[in-house]
Order: sequence, then structure tokens, then C-alpha cells
Amino acid sequence: MTNRSRWIASAAGSLMLLGLPVLAVLAHAQGPVGSSAPAAGSPAAFASGSIQGIVRDETGAPVAGAVVSAVGASPSVAVTDHQGRFDLPALPPGPYLLRAHITGYVAPRAQMVDVRPGGRAVSAIALRRRDASTVLAAGVAGVPDQAPAALEPERDADESGSTVAGDQGELAWRLRHARRGILKDTTLPDVVLVDERPAGAGSLARIATGFFVDTPFSGQLNLLTTGSFDTPEQLFASDNLSRGIAYVRLGAPVGTSADWTIRGALNQADISSWILAGSYATRVPARHTYNLGMSYSTQRYDGGNPLALRDVTDGSRNAGAIHAFDTFAISPAFGVTFGARYARYDYLDNRSLLSPRVELTAAPAEHTRVSAEVSKWAQAPGAEEFLPPADSGIWLPPQRTFSSITRSGRFEAERASRVAVEVEHDIAGSTVALGAFRERVDDQLVTLFGLDMPEQPNAKIGHYVVGNAGDASATGCIAEFRTTTSRVSGSVAYSMTNALLAPGHDIRYFVLLAPTVLRADAERIHDVSTSIETHVPETSTRVLVLYRVSNGFARAGEGAEGPGVDSRFDVQVRQSLPFLNFTNAKWEMLVAVRNFFRDTAADQTVYDELLVVRPPKRIVGGVTMRF
Repeated sequence: MTNRSRWIASAAGSLMLLGLPVLAVLAHAQGPVGSSAPAAGSPAAFASGSIQGIVRDETGAPVAGAVVSAVGASPSVAVTDHQGRFDLPALPPGPYLLRAHITGYVAPRAQMVDVRPGGRAVSAIALRRRDASTVLAAGVAGVPDQAPAALEPERDADESGSTVAGDQGELAWRLRHARRGILKDTTLPDVVLVDERPAGAGSLARIATGFFVDTPFSGQLNLLTTGSFDTPEQLFASDNLSRGIAYVRLGAPVGTSADWTIRGALNQADISSWILAGSYATRVPARHTYNLGMSYSTQRYDGGNPLALRDVTDGSRNAGAIHAFDTFAISPAFGVTFGARYARYDYLDNRSLLSPRVELTAAPAEHTRVSAEVSKWAQAPGAEEFLPPADSGIWLPPQRTFSSITRSGRFEAERASRVAVEVEHDIAGSTVALGAFRERVDDQLVTLFGLDMPEQPNAKIGHYVVGNAGDASATGCIAEFRTTTSRVSGSVAYSMTNALLAPGHDIRYFVLLAPTVLRADAERIHDVSTSIETHVPETSTRVLVLYRVSNGFARAGEGAEGPGVDSRFDVQVRQSLPFLNFTNAKWEMLVAVRNFFRDTAADQTVYDELLVVRPPKRIVGGVTMRF
């Protein structure tokens, strides 16, 4: 079409628009003739609108036979034709939820379309094949009724015969006719935002936009308050729950074979601290399954406890760690896991700690597995404040301060080696495991809470002292039962250990402060650990309970003459808050109480939790949002 032809067509269209009122008057004067349709320009003609559009796949090809539904003031359904087009006419004005479905495709999220009186809303919906790796966004634009009838208007041809998009091309037309609000914001359709990208556009901005638009992120946000107490009176103290914590987790898949996750938490009170961690893990089944990660944490104390400030040179402590493990499936019945963890603590004399591990797993028969593990690990005093928690733990930044039990203020890391063998067998949805282990520990760590040290200021609940009890050796066996049902999953483990703890160079301090830490002879330790996790769908409540009881706990008090029976617990209650849910975000209320000092991780010795004296109870409460 030449410029002259376009000018004539535009003039003719203007004359037709000017003549519409005259035709309406004539039609009203003559009365209805063979038709009940309302006259043009009457309110009835503008009482309804329509939604038109096209459905394409991730390559831009039209999708025929897709069912398009609009749910709103008046529900309507249409089926796309061979060109992927659909038309939903005669819709009362108002918002509509627009979706498209067809077998073999993954539908995007529903669109919210606003139908204006007498207007036509244009929608471009992008479906993704189930085997496709990209996800396209969907856009909606409100278009006035004077828009061209065709969704893809003809384009001008240049002198060489090639088709180009001129001033009257679809892209220019859509940019001119996109409906604007009071603040001049514009919602553009997908054919403009996705399909009309300039050829060869590979800028950093486009890559970043595609990353955030096409990646199915998942995450979590925790807003928590924590405190510690040793007696009921301390629980209700005015300054007990004075520490606020913010925690964020963000993750996404890497194609179809791996996932990455970034986590962070920070705390602001008399202790300013934060922790940041990232991980990358491939999925099974695969010949090589990788688990990589790093973490970094810092703690700065601005309070007035002299005992906490004594061993901190510049007011802060920093710790970082990286780990890398590979599970190599040599055959369907045999595999090996190997790797190491490297940590660095700036408050140690020997700051670098290396912890390697090798584990062999075999499946000699169906539902039966045999594993053997050889590992060494090193743990710094106060490492519990800086390390990421276990899967069941709540992420908290460093919140407690610690100091050395010696006047010199020096810290010695605990180093241990372990050899273990375990046999597992599945029985009707449950698992029975039997195992044996042997371990050797150098400089076994001891943690003391709430003790008054000679010629030292009193320690507070949020502060503890650490020392080394000596070298330990242990040999034992363990039996465990695990089961999972539709509502409850749990485990019970019993272990019997023959252990010997030889006193070390800090014995003179423990004789005065905690004599039950010292063990004169070899002892037999009995330990029972229980884990129960349940979900109540009627109330959308989840409860996790961890409990451990043993006869080898060190005790405090004047009447304590040796180790005795004591327990540790961790109770977490998560209550869903459906009235706060919006889009795909889920809100929960979290309340947790625990007196475990260490998380129930595999890399801890027999004495690690047993030699924690008078750990206070910690309470955590707040809200959690998952998306």
C-alpha cells in the first residue's frame, strides 16, 4: 500500500466516523427494520467488551486446538483455530482470569485481563512443551475498539520486495495504542516483549531480564525473634526477646539436572552478626552427583561483658568454609562418595582445618544396603555459632559469645577420626539399620554455660566458656528404626558405647568449675535418640520433635559427683496462615524451643553433646514466607 493509498483510506475512515451519528439519528427515526441490534453509539452497544489473542509455543509457532477460558463476571470458553487465534466476545466489563490448556504443554500462570466497556483486550499466551527448557512470559494489553480487526496487520514492502515494519507496522501500532494509566505506565503484549526482539540482541540487560523472567525461583523469608532463658522468670524478662533475625533463601534449578541455593541471615543487637552460604547440588540418578558449597560468617560484639571482650582482639570474629563431595555410581549396586571440607577461623592459632571423608556403599540384595565410612574432621571452639545448621535446624546467625577457659585466651581445635560400618534393610515402608563404629579424639572440647570463674566477671546466659578435656577413644554399636507414613515420619536409635576420656592440660580448671566433666575410668554410655515429624492437614500444622536421653551427660551443681542421666530436646511448631497467602506465597507461624547445643549431625563425637554443661533453653518465634 502506497503513502497515497494510506492517506485516502485514512480520510475515508474519518468520514465514516463523522457520519456515524447521522446514521444513528436516521436509524432511530425509522425504527427497527428486520434487526434487534442496538443502534451504534447507544449505551447498549458499549455495555460489553471482548478478549482476542493468539496462543503460541516457546518457538513462536501458533498452537491450534488450545482451550482458552476466561473466568470473571461472565465465564467464557473458546478454542484456538489453526492459526492459534481465539475470540471471547460479548463479555461484561470487569477483570477476567485468562488461562490456556492443551495436552502436551505446560500452561503459564493465569493472566488478569481487564475488559473495558466497548473495548477489546488483546492477549498473547505462551505455552511450553513439557520437554522444553525455556519458559516464555505472557502479556496483556487493553486496546480500544477502534483497533484494526487483524492481530497482525500487513506490513509495508520496500522497493526490493522484502517486508519491513514501517510506521504502520504491528510493533509501532501496538506501542501507539497500548492503554496507559494516570502515571503513564503501559502494559505491552508478549508479541512486543518477546517475539519482536531485535535480531542478534545479546546484551547483558537482555540476558539478565531473561534470567529473572524465565527462571522458576523458589525461596523463603523468615522474620524471627530469639531469646535464651534458664528459669521461667528469665523467660518473661523484658529484654529476653530483644534480638531480631532476618533470614532469606533463594534457589532455582539449573536445567533439569541440578539446583543452586543461596541463604543468608543477619542479626542486630548487642551482637551484630551475619552468615551467607551458597550450595550447588546435582540430582540423581546420575553417574556423578556433586554437592558443592561455601559459607562465610562474622560476629561483632558491642556489649559490655568483659569476659566476652577479653579474647576478641578487634571486637569481631570471622569464619569461612567450603566443601566439595562427589558420589560416583560405579555400578547400579556399588558407589563411592568422597570429598572434603575446608574451614578457616581467624581466632585460632592454627586457622586452617581440613575434614576429608570417604564412604563406600553397596547393595548386595534388593532392599539391602551396606556402607563403610572412613572420615577425619576438625572442629573449632565456638564453631556452632558460625556453621550452617542441619536440614532440620533453623538458620540463625552467630548470637552467642564465647571465651577460653584459660587465662591465656588460646583456643585449641578438636580433631577426630572415625571408622564405621552399617547395614540397612527395608521392610514394608520402614528401614532397620545396624552398625558399629570406632573413633579417636584429640583435645575433646568442653562447653560450660552459666559458671562463675575465679577472678573473672560472671558469665551471662548468652555467653559460654570452652576448653579441652583431653583425648578420648570410643567403640560402640548402634541400632536404628525409621518409618514413614502419610502423616508421620520418625526414627528411634539406640547406641551403646565403651569410652575412655584421658584428662588433658586443662584439668585444673575443670576440677574447680565442672568436676563431672572428668572421667577417671572407662565407662559404658547408653544413648537413645528419637525424631518425630508429623503433619496435620486438617489444621495445616507441622510439628518436629527431637529428643535425646543418655547416662553420660556432665552435670552442674554442688550435689553432682559424676555423669548422670540427662536429656536434650528440640521442638518446632509451624502453623500455616492461609489468610495471608497471595499468589504462590505461603505464610507460616514458627515457634521453637530447644536446649540442644549442637545440631544432630554425623560429624560429631560421642562426647561432643555430653560435655556441654547447663545449656540454656533457646526460644525462637516469628513468621515464615515460602514462595
